[in-house]
Amino acid sequence: MTSIIILDDYQNVALSFGGWERLKGRASIRALNRHVADRAELVRELADARVIVCNRERTLISADLIAALPKLELIVTSGMRNASIDVAAAKARGVLVCGTQTLGYPTAELTWAMILGYMRSLPGEVASLAAGGWQTRVGTGVRGKTLGILGYGRIGSDVARVGQALGMKVIAWSRSLTPGKAAAAGIECVSRAEAFARSDVLTIHMILNEETANFVTAADLASMKPTALFVNTSRAGLVDTAALIAALKAGRPGGAALDVYDREPLPADDPIRSAPNTLLTPHLGYVMAENYQVSFSEAVENIEAWLDGAPGRVIEPGAPAGH
Repeated sequence: MTSIIILDDYQNVALSFGGWERLKGRASIRALNRHVADRAELVRELADARVIVCNRERTLISADLIAALPKLELIVTSGMRNASIDVAAAKARGVLVCGTQTLGYPTAELTWAMILGYMRSLPGEVASLAAGGWQTRVGTGVRGKTLGILGYGRIGSDVARVGQALGMKVIAWSRSLTPGKAAAAGIECVSRAEAFARSDVLTIHMILNEETANFVTAADLASMKPTALFVNTSRAGLVDTAALIAALKAGRPGGAALDVYDREPLPADDPIRSAPNTLLTPHLGYVMAENYQVSFSEAVENIEAWLDGAPGRVIEPGAPAGH
């Protein structure tokens, strides 16, 4: 019987989505509801697996890990891109890599939850009320302010439309964005420098690759308003994290709302935890029931197709990495 292991099921819910019972009699399925960081322990956990199901980019599937798992034949990932899987090494070893759809709007919705939560000081007010207190802060609104977007793709455009609905002026920078396209969407196409300098809220929605790694620099952050909010629900590697921490301490920008980190799960002693004026969430952008249902359903479909000798949604080496 085929052994299937689902990685990084943090909430212990993976088996309740996707219809895994369809594989009854054909496979044994086990979900790991903790992140296994130690490589030797991970090899032991995966030793019998013919199929690994990756929950986004939570575990690094490197060439040496693939080489250490002789029974491995199929890797299924949520999403059609996964920067943590060495697809070339997998193909060289004869291991197939398949992906699934994921929804874009959950990340856009979280982006707005974080923007509004930060602007209205919700975490502090909720904590105050829970501790028996009452109002402690004065929040600010977004109407009439400037929303800047770096990367105007599927998620960035969703974020822009909400900003427009809330009465914000929307400006955007993207390699593919032209003034004509921007005007048709009711936004303004600006330079990278303008996006940093003019935004009251600046949110990044870009794919992480070699060209975009550390895209946001210390100089970029220093050019932001002291009242501005920087938001990253995309990938931590897009931003120089040390520069961001230093910038927050220096007061430009005035705050940051972050859902993604260089190390995940975020260690208890990570310096970003003690940076001033932050709203931090544990990489929730993808984590929504609707997203889990889509990705795990298609993971089951992929495994069924592979067992039947007709695999689909195959990811080839060289496919773009990231969001």
